[in-house]
Amino acid sequence: MIVNNTRVLVVGMARSGIAAAKLLLRHGAVPLLNDTQTADAFGHDLDAFLHTACELHLAEDPVLLLPGCDLVVISPGVPVDSPVVSQAKSLNIPLIGEMELAFSLLKGRVTAITGTNGKTTTVSLLGELFKNAGFATHVGGNIGVPLSAIAMESKEGDIVITEVSSFQLETIRSFHPQTAAILNITEDHLNRHYTMDAYIALKRRVFENQTEDDLAVLNFDDPLTRGLSEQLRPKFAWFSRQSTVRDGICLQGNTVVSVTGGRQTPICGADEIRIPGPHNLENAMAAAAIAIAHGISPESIRHTLHTFAGVEHRIETVRTVHGVTYINDSKGTNAASTIKAVESMKTPTVIILGGYDKHTGFDGLTAAIAQSPCIHHAVLLGETAGQIAQSLSKSGFHTFTYADTLWDAVYKAADRAVPGGSVLFSPACASFDMFRDYEHRGAVFKEIVNQLNEPKQ
Repeated sequence: MIVNNTRVLVVGMARSGIAAAKLLLRHGAVPLLNDTQTADAFGHDLDAFLHTACELHLAEDPVLLLPGCDLVVISPGVPVDSPVVSQAKSLNIPLIGEMELAFSLLKGRVTAITGTNGKTTTVSLLGELFKNAGFATHVGGNIGVPLSAIAMESKEGDIVITEVSSFQLETIRSFHPQTAAILNITEDHLNRHYTMDAYIALKRRVFENQTEDDLAVLNFDDPLTRGLSEQLRPKFAWFSRQSTVRDGICLQGNTVVSVTGGRQTPICGADEIRIPGPHNLENAMAAAAIAIAHGISPESIRHTLHTFAGVEHRIETVRTVHGVTYINDSKGTNAASTIKAVESMKTPTVIILGGYDKHTGFDGLTAAIAQSPCIHHAVLLGETAGQIAQSLSKSGFHTFTYADTLWDAVYKAADRAVPGGSVLFSPACASFDMFRDYEHRGAVFKEIVNQLNEPKQ
């Protein structure tokens, strides 16, 4: 695909775009780097391209750069109905996403994890499972290290574990993970995909190029993912908290067991898994199903499940101030994810909600808040504050307050929290109305919390 002097327009210069450009340079291409922002917005991130074959075209219309290009690579944040995509198609210029580019130049065996929630935790846990079992392992994709950066380091025989989003699956062609999992599917990203049917179809694409020699892992308890097993070409394994499965991972009493052809092998007690909550039990079971399929022993899996502490920005305890524990769940970017966080609360809790509008509903979340024995107040901010307020009122929950900024929200939550209780920051929305991404948002929340007064002596 990539030969010397291939002219490639890279649209979107966030982490994945920068990594794609470096990968293209490595393979002799001439990248044209394009973004809506000016060079000032990138600090020193573009310094690596000085004195190279790259052409910088920042704050320029990418459509005007298409003539003379041999290929277009778009970052996940570039919608597939954007003008540059439409014009590239009309000019018959091949167009792919960053993940597809990386896969074409990648070495090693690929495991891909997608789903609405739990991807980051499961991918991170899988990385620990494989590393602890002695495999040369790379972890990234939609989190942390872009797949293009991994493609510059991976070797034959390595294990590559990648988080995959619906945005990335829009532009695949040959992407072929030997193992792929869909953890769950709930309403999300309808501002981009418009309908649930379209969103579900994109998630299913993770299995599109798999063969009978590959493995698909699915959540038996989720009706949408269970239904996707029909007409799948690969072998498949299940994970389930609620039912006994013939092949995969399930519970027998309080014991997590591996099942092969109906034969059960104990792995560990459910209460031995360090990361808390029923949703994390599901994530652990999905990871265990993949680990077992790769020959990792139950003893090694048990050790990792016992020691893995979770990921940053997902139900992460920041600190306790004046007897109130502050919890960073900035990774809660949709209602279903925040419901899991609400269900994990064990003490009187003030929740901070709101952010960028992804055109999804909040009624299921607000019903869960109204029914929670722990949530006693909500602080609302961002574009969606009004929508959430209406939904809370409809659910019979009327103790909420508006905030103008995240600083304002934290201090208002602190005023309403009680000693021995918690403040949970789980927005149920994307961050783009105020922050670059959920990581930036979570980092700001932690900075604010760490500047609160020390506990009184």
